[in-house]
Amino acid sequence: MIQVKNLCKSFKDIDAVNDISFDVKPGEVVGLLGENGAGKTTTLRMLATMLKPTSGAAFVNGYNIVANAQDVRREIGILFGGESGLYDRLTGRENIEYFARLNGMNNEDMNRSIANLVEQFKMSEYVDKRAGKFSTGMKQRVAIARSIVHEPSVMLFDEPTSGLYVSAAKIIHNFILTCREDGKAIIFSSHSMQEVEKISDRIIIIHKGSIVDHGAIE
Repeated sequence: MIQVKNLCKSFKDIDAVNDISFDVKPGEVVGLLGENGAGKTTTLRMLATMLKPTSGAAFVNGYNIVANAQDVRREIGILFGGESGLYDRLTGRENIEYFARLNGMNNEDMNRSIANLVEQFKMSEYVDKRAGKFSTGMKQRVAIARSIVHEPSVMLFDEPTSGLYVSAAKIIHNFILTCREDGKAIIFSSHSMQEVEKISDRIIIIHKGSIVDHGAIE
């Protein structure tokens, strides 16, 4: 699960995240709703150990995001919106394998996981072709597979449907719902009220770095 306690992040004179606290339980999707610049991405980057908080603390499955950063990284999967970040000269499979090895997987576990993902996302026809020639939907499926190849229990989605066509966005939505069924703890950020309402069990509204309201959809 995810626990956030009085988390803050300042950049010079700007308080990007200001004293926020919340938790996410296994099998729960928490939507982080706010306009661009509200502090959503900064919050998720701290949870992903990409940024160190100015003050406060956060824990992922009991691991402190600062003191136990390496352990946290093994527990999480991250999917950002916009560009998929695939290496165009590598095949889809090679892109996934690269991230599996970064997460310390051995060959047996890596090959088993990739085989399952190729079947789950119906990628067999193109997974061994170069990623530079993929459509947006193909790239998104490989990016998803890459983010969960090490079978994490916590997922962080930072506006993952940004710039995607409806069909590609639907792939993301269905995947998030599958993660919930699998008992993962999930944070899904967006500036779209309709999208957050469609996916989330609970909503946290963040504005200028502070939580202004939170609760169930109802």
